[in-house]
Amino acid sequence: MFKDITIGQYIDGSSFLHRMNASMKIILTFVIIVMLFVISHIVPYVLFIAFSVFLVFLSKVPPLYILKGLRPMIFIIVFTVILNLFLTPGETLWQQKILFGWTVKITYEGVRMSILMFLRLTLLVTVTSLLTLTTSPIMLTDGIEKILKPLEVIKVPAHEIAMMMSIAIRFIPTLAEETEKIIKAQTARGADFESGNIIMRAKAMIPILVPLFVSAFRRADELATAMDARCYHGGKNRTRMKQMKMCANDYIAAGMTVLLSAVLLLTQYLI
Repeated sequence: MFKDITIGQYIDGSSFLHRMNASMKIILTFVIIVMLFVISHIVPYVLFIAFSVFLVFLSKVPPLYILKGLRPMIFIIVFTVILNLFLTPGETLWQQKILFGWTVKITYEGVRMSILMFLRLTLLVTVTSLLTLTTSPIMLTDGIEKILKPLEVIKVPAHEIAMMMSIAIRFIPTLAEETEKIIKAQTARGADFESGNIIMRAKAMIPILVPLFVSAFRRADELATAMDARCYHGGKNRTRMKQMKMCANDYIAAGMTVLLSAVLLLTQYLI
């Protein structure tokens, strides 16, 4: 399951999304995510799904690769859907008495909310995955730094924050792969992670967490040594081989995002 995490991975390519300015991609992704949480009707979500499919087509990333990235999120998505299905108040659709006089009830509003939450989480993972899949770690760092650059006036370390964020995103798939290897190694040694109650399963995770933390600290130390050996001293007097510039793709993508936002808001509040 952990090896299926796509957030933080990068697929080299020359698609429309790959050629976009990293800063513009980050800003437009943030706008799209905000719109995803603003809309709450089925019609805007249908339009959003169509737009997401169009983005996958523009990125030239295999659709099965995007779907594979949803596998690690299945538990969270299902848990959220169940909570909204049974805990949302409203007009009763179905109810059943269980032990101790408790009543389990499903409402029309709960069904609607669970469907919307399923779509919202699925589309959220898809959009954020496309950002990292089509943006190299270096360009992602430069894009975040450029966005945070105006905050340097109030002594905000834009370069250091951008570097930390990009390293954290980049190491998500690395640590996920390391976790998968540790689980397989411990299982081969006879470790049991499936049987027992919740407390026993939590204790069984210790043989996984300890070597995982050791490996993470070791990788951090190796990364710090490598950066120090290359005379890295933050963003001061730092130059870049590739300068980010706005191109036609960025203006087209910005126009498409503005148009999408306007259509979603119109369908949200006028239909």
